[in-house]
Amino acid sequence: MPDFRILLIDDEPAQIASIQSYLKRHEFSVESARSGKEGLEKLKESSFDLVITDYRMPDITGLDVVKAVKSEYPEIPVIVITAFGQIEDAVEIMKSGAFDYLIKPVDLKLLETIIAKARERHYLLSENRMLKEQLAEKQKFKTIIYQSSQMEQVLSLAARVAPSTATVLIRGESGTGKELVARAVHETSNRKEGPMVVVNSAALSDNLLESELFGHEKGAFTGAVRQHIGRFEKADGGTLFIDEIGDVSLASQVKLLRAIQSGEFERVGGNQTIKVDVRIIAATHQNLEEMIANKLFREDLYYRINVVAIKIPPLRERKADISVLTRHFMEKYATANGKKITGISKEAMDLLMKYSYPGNIRELENILESAVVMCRDEIITTADMPPGLRQPLESEIVNSGEMTGDYLNQVMSFEKSLIFNALKEKNGNQSRAAELLGISERHLRSRMQKIGIKNEYK
Repeated sequence: MPDFRILLIDDEPAQIASIQSYLKRHEFSVESARSGKEGLEKLKESSFDLVITDYRMPDITGLDVVKAVKSEYPEIPVIVITAFGQIEDAVEIMKSGAFDYLIKPVDLKLLETIIAKARERHYLLSENRMLKEQLAEKQKFKTIIYQSSQMEQVLSLAARVAPSTATVLIRGESGTGKELVARAVHETSNRKEGPMVVVNSAALSDNLLESELFGHEKGAFTGAVRQHIGRFEKADGGTLFIDEIGDVSLASQVKLLRAIQSGEFERVGGNQTIKVDVRIIAATHQNLEEMIANKLFREDLYYRINVVAIKIPPLRERKADISVLTRHFMEKYATANGKKITGISKEAMDLLMKYSYPGNIRELENILESAVVMCRDEIITTADMPPGLRQPLESEIVNSGEMTGDYLNQVMSFEKSLIFNALKEKNGNQSRAAELLGISERHLRSRMQKIGIKNEYK
C-alpha cells in the first residue's frame, strides 16, 4: 500500500494523530495538513491518491476543498469527515463530488473500508487510462501491419519517443521496415506538418553524400552548374531520416556530427554558415559497436544518434506477423494485377511459415507479388510459389546431422527438432512455442501427439 498516498486535512491535532497513527499501522502512506489552504498547497507540491478532509475548519470548509480538488484534480477521490448535526451539509458535499463521508467520532475500521474502495477505484481508473493510451498508440501506427508481441513492443517505444525531440536510431536487418517505422515516428510527432526528408547513405559515394546532405554552391566542383540545396536545408522544421548511417565515411562523419550537434553547416564550396532546426532519425543494419572498435565509426557520433534505440526484430523471429502480412500483400497485388484471389492453400501457407526470410518483409512481399502473378486460380498454391522458396528448407533437412533414414523420417526428425527447440526456448509454454513456430497452439499439440513428443520443459 505504500504506493497509495493519502493527504489528511484537519485542524484538530488529536484527530490527525488518531487517524494518521491507525492508517500508518496498516501500511498506508499519510501526510497531514492543519488547514484547508495548507492542504491545497500540498496538493500542488506533491501527488496524492486520496484526500481525507474535515468539514469545519477555520479558513475554508471541507466543501471548498472538495470543489477545489474536483476542479484541479478530478481523479483524486475526497472523503469528508463531518459532525452528526451536519447531515444536510453532507448531502451537499456528496453532490459536489465527494467520494464518501464519515460522521464523528470516526469509526476507523469503516474509514479503512472506504479507503479500500477508493483505492480499488484508483487502480481501475489507472488501468483504464493505460488501456486507452495503449489503444491510442496502436491507432498512431495503423499503417504498419503486424500482430506479434515483438512488434507491439517496438511500436509502443516508437509512440513514446515520437512527441519528443530526441534523436532516434532504428536498428534491424535489411527489409525489416526501418523506414516505415521512421515515417510513423515523424507522422505522430510535433513536426508532422513539416517535411520528412530521406537520404540513403549506402546509395551515394562520399562526395555525393556530402553534397546531398549539405548542398553545394555553383562551381564548387566539376559539374556543379547551379546551387544545390541539401537535405538538411530541405528538412528544416521537420525530420531528416539518414538510412544506413553505418555506410557514412569517417571524413563525412565529422561534418555530420557537427550538423547534428549544432544544427549548423556550410554548403560544399561555400563559406556561409546555415542554421536549421531538424530532428534526426538514423537507421542501420550494421553492428556500430563493432565498427567503433575497428575505428570505422566515430564513438561521439554514435552517442549523439543513439539517444533512443529502436530495434526491429527480423521476420523469422516474429512469425506471428507472416499471416497478416501475407493477406495484406496478397490483396495489394491482386488488386494491382486485376485478379480475383480469395485465399492461399494450407500447404502454401505452411511453406511461407517455415521459410527463414533472409530478406525479411521485403522478400515476403516479393514472394507474394510473384505468387499472385503466377496464380491461375482463386487460391494461391505451392505451385505458384517461386522455386527457390523450397530450397532453404530442403537444405536444412539434408544438412541436419541428426537425420537418418528415408525422406519421411528425415522430415519428421526435422519437425521434432523444430518443436523441441521452440519448447525449450519458451520454457515449455506451448502457446508461446506455437507463436514462435508460426502455427496455432492446437496445431502444435496435434503434431506433438502424432509425432510422440512429450513436453519435458514444463
